[in-house]
Amino acid sequence: MNAQMVFAVAVGGAAGSVGRYLAMSAVGGWLGSGFPWGTLFVNVVGSFAMGVLVEASAQMWSPSPELRAMLTVGVLGGFTTFSAFSLDVAVLWERHQVAIAALYAIASVILSVGALFLGLALVRQFLR
Repeated sequence: MNAQMVFAVAVGGAAGSVGRYLAMSAVGGWLGSGFPWGTLFVNVVGSFAMGVLVEASAQMWSPSPELRAMLTVGVLGGFTTFSAFSLDVAVLWERHQVAIAALYAIASVILSVGALFLGLALVRQFLR
């Protein structure tokens, strides 16, 4: 670990967190606050972006370790929201909206992991 790596992650994390706030605010404004649409959106989009980034850097692009950490740990770590996801599930559960909490948890996992695989596949397809 060195100061450049820590700085890169910090800058990326700040950018990702601001992006998360803006995206969640926009999606919540469009779709309402009865369901955690904003959190679901950033987790799916962030997972897709992680798939694209990881596959691109493995196949055709060799970013520096600092840039890779800034983008993956920083930007995407700040943009995606597993702790917010966990809180959303708990809030729905405590509101006795158990079916909605379960649907949200299942949708989040399936769509986010699926989006990551889609990102991997798209980069692989473009490289053929």
